Amino acid sequence: MFVRVVAVAAFCLALQSAGAMAQALPPPGNPPTAEPEPQPPPPPQSPEQEQPARVFCDQNITYHLADPSSVPEQYRGFVGVWSDAAWDARTCAALIVQDVQADGHASIIYILGPEGSESTVSGAVLHGTGVVRDGELRFQNSDGSQYAFRPGLVDMVGHWVDPKGESFQATFKATP
Repeated sequence: MFVRVVAVAAFCLALQSAGAMAQALPPPGNPPTAEPEPQPPPPPQSPEQEQPARVFCDQNITYHLADPSSVPEQYRGFVGVWSDAAWDARTCAALIVQDVQADGHASIIYILGPEGSESTVSGAVLHGTGVVRDGELRFQNSDGSQYAFRPGLVDMVGHWVDPKGESFQATFKATP
């Protein structure tokens, strides 16, 4: 019983000292005079943290571009956003090369969709990898189509061979 009384007494003392440490409310009608502590600004985002989103071929695409200094110099011309291309009168296309590693493996997003409101082409987005060999980025999609891209002076020249063996060429514009 003595232990219980001591514990209750200690608890009451703790409440009294906590009350003494609490700040008093200002009188009604008088706003507090202390300014809130300034918060530090948020840290700046690096290019790898940014998540830009744009519409390509009627599809909203989110992507991440590698910091150019992290890409081997011989592959830097591939990294970027390449769009405003049409394989034919019905088919829009865009290519985003997010990164290229030292071994030539590239992280890509390939976008395909309708060119114009009358087109019956359905949209598709391929998130995958390609490989840069002999100055050309190459990849294949699940239907067997073969793609090859070579940097031009300011644009990217694309070549597509469909599963039937038909060949198409298009110029992909550098997109800021």
